[in-house]
Amino acid sequence: MITAVDTSVILDVLTRDPAHGPSSLVLLERAYDEGGLVISDVVYAELAPQYANQEEQNLALSHLGISLVPSGLETAYLAGRKWSLYRKAGGSRTRLLADFLIGAHAQTHAQRLLTRDRGFFRQYFAEVVLMEG
Repeated sequence: MITAVDTSVILDVLTRDPAHGPSSLVLLERAYDEGGLVISDVVYAELAPQYANQEEQNLALSHLGISLVPSGLETAYLAGRKWSLYRKAGGSRTRLLADFLIGAHAQTHAQRLLTRDRGFFRQYFAEVVLMEG
């Protein structure tokens, strides 16, 4: 089972977050053992500030067993449609299009999503299976 990973989970591990780091690491390891880990180009971009250069970032992701799977047109279209529904329902601009791209990527390129932001993804990406800890 391929698991798409949200930025926050990876940051928990990379920054050794005392509240979420240990549990995020356990979940990442479990998801890897159950089939593999992927991220979208959006997650890749959000992680970039953590590294001095791209080579360092690629090496860290490789050590975590995480592969980049580019989003593509289907993902971009789905994200735009979901974001449009959100805005039409009165959603504020506090939710960025990046969140919708991550959800759409999980829906089109993985069997589930590992995230701490489960409420948002349940509401707008009900089709996506969320990995529970």
